[in-house]
Amino acid sequence: MTEAIADAGRARRLELAAFLRSRRERISPEQVGLPPVGRRRTPGLRREEVAQLAGVGVTWYTWLEQGRDIHASDQVLEAIGRTLRFDRHERAHLFRLAGLPDPDGTSGCDTIPRDMQLILDQLRPFPATIVNARNDILAYNRVYGTWIIDLDALPYDERNTLWLAFTHPAWRATIVNWEDAAARMVGQYRASMADHMAEPAWKCLVNRLQEASPEFAAVWDRHDVTWQGSRTKQVLHPEHGVLDVDYSQLWLDRRLGTRLLAYAPATEETRLKLAKLDANAD
Repeated sequence: MTEAIADAGRARRLELAAFLRSRRERISPEQVGLPPVGRRRTPGLRREEVAQLAGVGVTWYTWLEQGRDIHASDQVLEAIGRTLRFDRHERAHLFRLAGLPDPDGTSGCDTIPRDMQLILDQLRPFPATIVNARNDILAYNRVYGTWIIDLDALPYDERNTLWLAFTHPAWRATIVNWEDAAARMVGQYRASMADHMAEPAWKCLVNRLQEASPEFAAVWDRHDVTWQGSRTKQVLHPEHGVLDVDYSQLWLDRRLGTRLLAYAPATEETRLKLAKLDANAD
């Protein structure tokens, strides 16, 4: 157990180091009020410039980017986040990787309601599913299970929305604005993974995706993080064309990332199409 904890801590520090380097390289000196100084060998700010702007020692910040086992206070992380112009999702990711609670973080549901399959079934004709933070599809109603592909026919280890998006042609074909959607999905996974660095299943999925999809590997290497919320999206159905749906989520267990996802029609045309899909689901 002690060795596993140590390995998780090291993995978290290395991920933090890579994340900081990737964020530092995207900020130009001009963006933070520094005069341009000749030609730079690498893009973005230098380590000493970040340290100066954040008010920390150059050696200490260098160690942080090297993944060394050092302590970072809330105040220091706040200063680094401001210097690197983190948004709220990147800031939360920074605190998680540092092993500290985000002072602005919020807690969610602590319990999982019973009879969730019954609730999913009652949501028909709306497609609905339950997933965890790792994007594993845990349960679904018949509309969701058949509106794109037959989920029942898939092995359990392939019932994962991230895996399907990057490896299953029929699933991918339904995704409108692929590049934006892919970046968002990968960013959400990376943000969630910060709380699960010690869990082999998370690393295993990343390794499988890197081997199966060069596109995933390229997006993963960018170290972007995003957060998932309710929104309107489009799904390109192979038979019924574009479906405009309002995408909502109900948290069942924030710690595990378990949530119910439901897709309600945003237009009357989509409502009629979902009714047809529901009728064909049985």
